[in-house]
Amino acid sequence: MRSSTSFAAAIGILAAAPALADICQTLKASGRNVDKPFSLAYETEQNNYWSTACASLRPRCMLSPNSTQEVADIVAALHETNDQFAVKSGGHMPNNGFASIANGILISTRNLDQVVYDPDTTNVVVGPGLKWEEIIEGIEQTGRTVVGGRMGAVGVGGYLLGGGLSFLSAQYGWGANNVVNYEIVLANATIVNANATANQDLFASLKGGGNNFGIVTAFTIKTHPQAHKVWGGNYIIDGSKTDQVLAAIRDFTEYNLDDKAAIIATSERSTLLNTWILFLFYDGLEPPAGVFDNFTHIGPILKTTKTRSYLELVKFNDQFILEGQRYVIATETMPLPNKTEGAVVMRSIYDHWTDVTKSIILEPGLLSSIAFQPMPRSITSKAKALGGDLMDFETTHDYIVIELDFSYLFASSDTAVDAATQNLYSGMRNIVDQHVDNGLLPDIYRPLFMNDAYFREDYWGRLRTAEKARVVRHAVDPEGFFQTRTSGGFRLS
Repeated sequence: MRSSTSFAAAIGILAAAPALADICQTLKASGRNVDKPFSLAYETEQNNYWSTACASLRPRCMLSPNSTQEVADIVAALHETNDQFAVKSGGHMPNNGFASIANGILISTRNLDQVVYDPDTTNVVVGPGLKWEEIIEGIEQTGRTVVGGRMGAVGVGGYLLGGGLSFLSAQYGWGANNVVNYEIVLANATIVNANATANQDLFASLKGGGNNFGIVTAFTIKTHPQAHKVWGGNYIIDGSKTDQVLAAIRDFTEYNLDDKAAIIATSERSTLLNTWILFLFYDGLEPPAGVFDNFTHIGPILKTTKTRSYLELVKFNDQFILEGQRYVIATETMPLPNKTEGAVVMRSIYDHWTDVTKSIILEPGLLSSIAFQPMPRSITSKAKALGGDLMDFETTHDYIVIELDFSYLFASSDTAVDAATQNLYSGMRNIVDQHVDNGLLPDIYRPLFMNDAYFREDYWGRLRTAEKARVVRHAVDPEGFFQTRTSGGFRLS
C-alpha cells in the first residue's frame, strides 16, 4: 500500500482547515489541475456527456488528476471538507449524479488515459479516462482486441465496474470477467491492487460493484486475437413486423450455437417513428449460412451490414448516440420463454412498453427505445468459468436483458418521464412475475444489469451476492466515505 497522507502534511493547509475549506482553491494553489466554470477545459468537459441533463449539473470545480497518486491526494483532501463529489469516466451514464454533480467537486479521469500493451502477457493496462474505441485503436496493430463497448464512444470506467456487455461476450464473458487487476484508491487514500492473488475479495466485488469501494485508476485487462476483419451493421425492419422480430429474437437466444454471433434488437417509437433497428455482429469475415436467417427472412427495408475492421464497426455504431437530448435508462431481466409460450410472453413485454410510451409520446422530442439483449448460457457460463461476477446469472438458463430508454428535449418533461420510467420497469417486473406465477416462465434468479439500471431501481436488492459485497465494503470503507460523499451510484449501505 502507498499512502497519500504526506500530501496534506506537505501543503500544511488542510490539516488545520475548517470543515468547509475550499478544496478547489487549495488544490489549485498546490499546482493541481483545477478548472473553474467558464474556462475552456471546464466547458469542454461539461459538453462531454451523452445526456444534456447531466451536462446541466455544474460542479463548483473540476479536478483532473494526472496520476494515481494525485487521485489519492484528492481523496485525502476531501476528508478535510464536507464536499460531495462525483467521478467521471466517459460520461455515457445518464443517471444524474452518478458521473455528474451540481455545486460539488467533479473528478474527471480524462488524463488517466494510458494504453500500455504487454506482449509477454498479452494484457493491456488502460486508464478509466478512455473510450473503448481509443483502446481498440491503441492496440489494433498488435492483432488483438478487448472485450468492450458495442459503441466505441462508451467510457471504460463505469462500463467495467457495472459488468460490461460486449459483442464478444459469448466468447469471452462480460467485460468485467476480463479484468485481471484493478489499481484502486480506497477511502483512506491508500493505493492498492486487487487481483486473483492480492485483495481477492475486493477483486471479486469490483466486478459489478460500481463506485462503492474506491476510485479505480487503472484496469489491467485481457486481450484476444483480432487480426481479422468482422461482419456487422444494422438491419432496419418496419414496426408492422414486430411479431416476426420478437420470434426471431427468442429463437436466436435459444438456438444460436455460434459464439461468434451477437445481436441487439431495438424498437424505436416517436410520434412519427415505429421501426426496429437491429445491431448484428459476427466475429469473422461473414456469418455462416443460417446464423441470422430468421432476421434476414423478415425482409429488412435497409441493411448496413458489411465486412470491416472491429474498430470501424464500433465507430460506425457511434452514429446511434443521440446528442443534444436528455435521456434516462432502465432495465429488467427476463428468463427466456420457451417456444410454445414465447409469442405471448414477448408480446406482453413489448405491448407494455408501447402503452407506457404512448402515455408521454407528446413530450417534446420524445423518442422511446426498448432493446432486447440476448443473455444465453454461453455468456453466463463463460463468465462463471472466468471467476464469476456479482451479477452471478444462472448458467443453466437463457435470459433476455431488456434495456429501456426515453430521450427528450426539455427539463420541463423530467417529472412526466420519471413517472413513466418507474411505470415501465416496475410494470415489466410485474408482468414477468405474473408469467412465472402462471407457469409461462421459469421461476429462477433474476439479477439486474447495473449498466442499464435506473437510479431508482433496487440493484443490490436483486443480487444474491450483495451480502458478500457488503462485507468487503465495510472492510475497505468502514466509515462509509463513498456511501455518503459521492453524489450518486447504487448504494451498498
